[in-house]
Amino acid sequence: MDDKLYRILIVLLAIFFPPVAVAVDKGCGSDLVINIILTIIIYIPGVIHALWVVLRNPPKSSGSANNA
Repeated sequence: MDDKLYRILIVLLAIFFPPVAVAVDKGCGSDLVINIILTIIIYIPGVIHALWVVLRNPPKSSGSANNA
């Protein structure tokens, strides 16, 4: 899947279903647990945390100049 399309889809998923976006992007771990708790307490902090988690480390491109 194209990186731009993946980023758009993961951001939309983070807005509407924050724990799902974190689980898809990072798997099961502490980020997912924190996001579930934040989403249950109040929805908006869960969305902010999900966006932070999925956007803090951009995906590595397979065609970078360092691989040449």
